[in-house]
Formats: sequence, structure tokens, C-alpha cells
Amino acid sequence: MAVSVTLPALGESVTEGTVTRWLKAEGERVEADEPLLEVSTDKVDTEIPAPASGILASIKVAEDETVEVGAELALIDDGSGAPAQEAAPAAAEAPAAQPEPAPAPAQEAPAPAPAQEAPAAPAGAAQGTDVVLPALGESVTEGTVTRWLKQVGESVETDEPLLEVSTDKVDTEIPAPASGVLLEIVVGEDETAEVGAKLAVIGSADQQAAATAAPAPAAPVQEAPKQEAPKQEAPAAPAPTPAPQAPTAPAPQTVTTPAPEPAPAAPAPAPAPAAAPVTPAPAAGEADAAYVTPLVRKLAQENGVNLATVKGTGVGGRIRKQDVVAAAEAAKQQAAPAAAAAPAASGPKTPAIEASPLRGQTVKMPRMRKVIGDNMMKALHGQAQLTTVVEVDVTKIMRMRAKAKDAFAQREGVKLSPMPFFVKAAVQALKAHPVVNARINEDEGTITYFDTENIGIAVDAEKGLMTPVIKGAGDLNIAGIARKTAELAGKVRTNKISPDDMSGATFTISNTGSRGALFDTVIVPPNQVGILGIGATVKRPVVINHPELGETIAVRDMTYVALSYDHRLVDGADAARYLTTVKQILEAGEFETELGL
Repeated sequence: MAVSVTLPALGESVTEGTVTRWLKAEGERVEADEPLLEVSTDKVDTEIPAPASGILASIKVAEDETVEVGAELALIDDGSGAPAQEAAPAAAEAPAAQPEPAPAPAQEAPAPAPAQEAPAAPAGAAQGTDVVLPALGESVTEGTVTRWLKQVGESVETDEPLLEVSTDKVDTEIPAPASGVLLEIVVGEDETAEVGAKLAVIGSADQQAAATAAPAPAAPVQEAPKQEAPKQEAPAAPAPTPAPQAPTAPAPQTVTTPAPEPAPAAPAPAPAPAAAPVTPAPAAGEADAAYVTPLVRKLAQENGVNLATVKGTGVGGRIRKQDVVAAAEAAKQQAAPAAAAAPAASGPKTPAIEASPLRGQTVKMPRMRKVIGDNMMKALHGQAQLTTVVEVDVTKIMRMRAKAKDAFAQREGVKLSPMPFFVKAAVQALKAHPVVNARINEDEGTITYFDTENIGIAVDAEKGLMTPVIKGAGDLNIAGIARKTAELAGKVRTNKISPDDMSGATFTISNTGSRGALFDTVIVPPNQVGILGIGATVKRPVVINHPELGETIAVRDMTYVALSYDHRLVDGADAARYLTTVKQILEAGEFETELGL
């Protein structure tokens, strides 16, 4: 039966998406909820999971093609895959070869073969309680076994740590689901398994005795009668009724389990467990041999980090995303010692500037850049945009922030930047000037004046400018705005932002001064009528009116605040009134109560 993969609804007002990359090719096996492809919209990039397990039979939409929400992307055949088809003939052949007995060569007494009536089974068929990989967090689909804390044949207790697993989010221990004996390890160390996959089997001591009763030593296997050739292809199943008194069983059952090299003079070798061999974990320095999650590898590529040079801090030397971020920061700081080693000279020094690898290159335009460009052109062509700028003295706010930032960070868990003060002033002014917090409904010929302040915050990300939304910002205090800003910016930079986080803005604020710009004529986003641009805060000599000294010159912290607006709805006088209110709130700086001062 074919299961259709369709493009789901990815957020408010999202009507289409572009397939940016297929993570599976036609003919490959996929599991339910396994990431199948990547899709980009005008709001967010995300992965689409497989709706069912099976074989990817057909891809309907190629990479870089755009389709509507609900369109069919691919077909998955949920029938049996190749592994199941191969297992059936093997199981069918084994019973046919069992009934024919054969005397064992050079045996003192022919002993009956206890396992002759049991069909051969593949590895991983031990009976007992399955140990499966549990869900280890939101969006975690797989994990890598880094170390087994128990070996086959050892006793385990319920909830006792059994193995260690590493994912792209966490390193953790998996407890035993039941008490008993570890009969079989299905997934070896450094192997990766999907959530829900079987890792091992725990059973009783009787089952362990049955599993460890080896049918025959290695030497007699070579002397097996020729008529047994058809069943030599099938691995031997553990005998259901052990026979400890017959260590040298007849040869009809050919043993193909991974045992030691055959020794000519080994009459009674120790029985080998029927478990797959466990691969030892590589050394921490062997970066090329260690498993690296797709998220970590992608982060390393985006930051130009060579994973071979990164020392992992995870379990078994596993490289985590924190290690990549630390390596990227260390690389950025390497230019500082070189600049310090330069000969001292009077005046400002020229910073170390490296040539970009993009020089002279022609590359494909990223989907996110195309979306940003289309939105900006749509906004410019569909609105009558204009910009008004005022100058604001933020000396009181900067002093207040310097006094409160340490206690604020300890109390709230986030840094106190100047941005929350500007957001707070902007939303307070919007309540008094709703014409700036509105939308023109062109099709209906109406205007909607919003009764809530949903503030879009422009964030500079690796893929381009993104604008997550602080919902209900008008109801938040300075601490609430700071926490929400930090949360949304973190989601953008770690590619965890959701479509809902990007939708619903009624007004936008862009901190263009974070990179030193004095002010900018920012572009109003579609479906809004205003955006506030915050310039860099710089110290300048300013004429002030002192209550005792009269007009005098003083060094003050000054910034420019620019409002771009749609002149179809907002007049220049409206813009000036709004900016004047913002200026008055900022210069009054009455935030002591919210900061606990």
C-alpha cells in the first residue's frame, strides 16, 4: 500500500513551500517520523518527517520546486522491506534440512542434536524483554550507543544503568527495563539507532543457558556432510532445551556465529554468545572515526570548523554542538594576538581584515535570501514609505542599566541589554498612537487598529535576516521582554524557530546600531505600517539645560531613533508625534521599580 507524503500547514498565512533538499533517495528505506526532506517557506526552514515506515517509492517534487500546502511530495510503499524478504527464505530452508540425522565423526557416543527441530533464526531473535531506545527529547529521532555498561551473560536489575547513548542534544544512560540476564546486544558501540529501535534483549537464566549451549566446535564444522550444504547459509538459532552433557554435538548444524578462529586441537572450546560483537569505542582524538550528528556537522560547516581538530566533551569523546561553538569562538579570537604583536604606533590601528572566500565566486542564491528579497520588493512597491528620525538622550537609561545588570542577570537568568528599554518605550507609545500599530486591508478597503502589540524583533542569523515575534509585548515588563527576546534570538541562531514564532507581528523593531550604524532607513514589512530602527549609542558633547548652571555642554549617551512608515495611512505629523512619545519615555527613564532599584 502506498502512503502519500504531503506538504503540511507550516504556520499562519503560509500557503506554499519550496523543497530544498531530499534526505532520502528513491528506493531507500525510511522509518515513521524519520526526517525525509527539508522545506523552506517565507517564514521558516523545517524538516518534513515520514508519515509511515517503508520504501521511498517515488519522489513527486524535485529540489528547488515550489508547491502549495497539501500537495503530494512523495509516495512511501509501506510493504515489507528487503531485510524481511530475505529472512523468510532463510527460515524456510532451515527446517527442511533438520530432520535428516547424520553420525558425528570420531565421536565416542552419538548424542541427539537438541536443536534439530528449531528453525534457524537471524541474529537479534533472542526471546525475552526488549531494550529499546526511548524518546530523549523534542525532535530527537536517533541516538548513538557510546558504551555498554553490561556485557552479554551478566545479570542486570530493573532501572540499573545498562548503556550510554549520545544524541545531538544530550548524553544519557539508558536503564534496564527488567531484571534478568543480558542475553543479546543488538546495537554495538558507535552504532546509531532510531528512537524505538531494539538495542538488546534481557531474559532469564534458563534462556541464557539455552543461548550459550553452542551446537558444535569449529573443527567438526568443516567435516559436515555435503548434503547439509543448503542449510549452511542460515545462522543457527539458540537451542530451546540445552544439553550440557553433549559439548561435542553432531555436525549437521553448521555454526556461522562470529566465533574465534578455528583451532585444530580444541576439543571443547568455550561456547560463544549469540550476540553481535560489540565494537570498541574509538579514542577521543580520532575525530574521523567518531560519529557526528547531522546537527553538529551542519553547525561545523556553517562556522568553518574542522571537526578533526575538535576535542569532544561528550560521552566517549563525542563531539557536541557546544564543542563546535567553542571552537568557532576560539578561531575568531586568534586574530587578536596577531594584532597585538604588531609594532606600537601612534593613532588608531587598522584592524586585521581577511579576504572572503566568496570573492570571484558565482553561487546559487539561497532560498532564504530570495524570500527576503521578494518580501522587501513587495513592501517597497506596495507602500508609500517614508522615514522620520529623532535624537534621544539615553544617558539615564545607560547608567541605570550599568547599575542593575549584574543583579538582573542573577535574578532573571538573562543579560540586561539596552534593547528591552527601547521595546518597552515603543509599545507604550503604540498604545497612545494606534495609527502606527495598524494594517491596511486593501481588498476590503478597511483599516484594522490592533488592540495588542505583537512586536517583531529583527535578528541577524547565518541564513539571513529573520523576525521572530514577541506576542503581547504590551503586557510584559522589562524582565519579560528581555527573557522573550533572548529566547527567540536563541531559537533563530540554533535553527529551532517555529512558524508560529515568526507570525502575527503588528509592528517591528530593528536594532541597526548593533553593528555601529548611526541610523538606517529601514523598510516597513508587508501587512504593517511602521518599523522602528534603533541606531548606535555613542557619547557626544551635547548642550543641556542644567537647573543651576543653565545651558552648558556635557558628555551624554546619544542615539538616533528612526521610524519608517506607510504614508498611505501614517502622516508625517503622526510619525513625529509617535517618535516624540518614545523619546519622552526613554529620556524620563522611569524603570527603577521594574529593575528593583
